[in-house]
Amino acid sequence: MKQKIIRRSFFQRDPLSCARELIGTDLIWGACAATIVEVEAYAAENDEAAHTFTRPSARAFIERNRPGAAYVYFNYGVHWMLNVLVKGEKNGFVLIRALEPKRGISMMRKRRHVDDVRQLCSGPGKLTQALGITRRDHEMDLCSDPRHCFLSRLSQAIDVVADRRIGITRSAHLDWRFTLPGSQFVSRPPH
Repeated sequence: MKQKIIRRSFFQRDPLSCARELIGTDLIWGACAATIVEVEAYAAENDEAAHTFTRPSARAFIERNRPGAAYVYFNYGVHWMLNVLVKGEKNGFVLIRALEPKRGISMMRKRRHVDDVRQLCSGPGKLTQALGITRRDHEMDLCSDPRHCFLSRLSQAIDVVADRRIGITRSAHLDWRFTLPGSQFVSRPPH
């Protein structure tokens, strides 16, 4: 089966479905490629952990962008974070939390100053550093450019583990973190 670019229609539904189905897909970023092994879903409404709950700029981002746009922000003045916009039945975001590197590993090692391939992209700040993602990538369309996109899964049948999101205190009871079972590349094992 040949992998195809995931088109905008994939992101025109609810964040939970998108998050679950992004596990096992590939993220292409320039010369680098990696398989998505961990994500978190955030709802635009009634989710106190989402930026839309406290940031008018996040609500404005949803209004002016199409589904599949990159939402990149600087977290605690330390790390860039990559999210993808979901607009459909319910609006929200999917935070890309961890990747299994496949291509461009030497470039990722150079950017991260880390040799262990398991540590290159095992967290949302690590993966943006490894891929060279910054503010300049904010609002990029991730549904049309083969140099910056998601590719479909090689296998359609895949198990996914649902767990609580990491590093939040509000809406922390929701099992909206999704991981690839048994992956050594996740930021931390599921509970």
